[in-house]
Amino acid sequence: MKAIVLRHPGGPTALSYEDAPMPKVKEGWTLLKVKGFGINRSEIFTRNGWSPSVKLPRILGIECVGEVVETTDPERLQKGQIVVSVMGGMGRAFDGSYAEYTLLPNDHIYSVNTQLAIQDLAAVPETYGTAYGSLLKLHLDEADSLLIRGATSGVGVAAGKLARAMVPSIKLVGSTRHLEKADALKKAGFDEVVLDKDNQLQADGEKYDRILELVGALTLTNSMQFIKENGVACVTGELGGVWDLTHFEPISQLNGGYLTSFESGALDQHMFDDLFDIINDNQIDVSPTKVFDLKHTADAQTYLDGHNSFGKVVVLP
Repeated sequence: MKAIVLRHPGGPTALSYEDAPMPKVKEGWTLLKVKGFGINRSEIFTRNGWSPSVKLPRILGIECVGEVVETTDPERLQKGQIVVSVMGGMGRAFDGSYAEYTLLPNDHIYSVNTQLAIQDLAAVPETYGTAYGSLLKLHLDEADSLLIRGATSGVGVAAGKLARAMVPSIKLVGSTRHLEKADALKKAGFDEVVLDKDNQLQADGEKYDRILELVGALTLTNSMQFIKENGVACVTGELGGVWDLTHFEPISQLNGGYLTSFESGALDQHMFDDLFDIINDNQIDVSPTKVFDLKHTADAQTYLDGHNSFGKVVVLP
């Protein structure tokens, strides 16, 4: 089979398009033919060498849409069934989705109820799943204002669309470092766009009931300056490439708000069922911004990592 193999850290050219052995099914695992996968920032971090726990060589890819080829769980998974998978060590502890076929643990494979085209479905698992789990943590209310820090990212755009579907009356505000993306955010359903300049939100003192923090530790303490009393902030992303908080003073810097978090490893079948119900019932446009083929996965990462990126990028092998 063809695969994208990372043998050493580096830039996009470190991703090698080459022949790789076909995975062999073992007890507790299922072989999928990869139909599509999304590109994620964490995979770029790993390519750069910022994930020391990942042993190389490795086929990256933490999510996919796949077709069941062979399984050790035939009661739940049928040959030819279209399924999705995210996380669980995929693309990190074992080879992931940047390939024509992938071998995955049965308990990290989820059925889907959808009529979405494959390229649209490929935009959903990690991105919309993460966005949905984060919004549940925020306990959105009809009168709330929601700030999404890092709104032009795949999860940011997805969270905006889902929030609008779940709570139509919500005031939706998105931050971006590049105001030329403001029109695209408004077309995606955002009411207002705020500039993020040098990791400082230019919000003129306005405060928000809920904040979805996708940039991460780099901007969290700044974001908490804009939380209302008894408001809730959820840290989900690490787009800023910073994993730790330094000189964090919780008494003074939480400002009477509540702080929680979500990570996509917590997704399960029940959450995916509910997510696809919301997407289907509200006819949410989940289509990706850009689509690449497997051979050009490095180009897909380059686009996502550039200043002009917006929304979700997928690859169709």
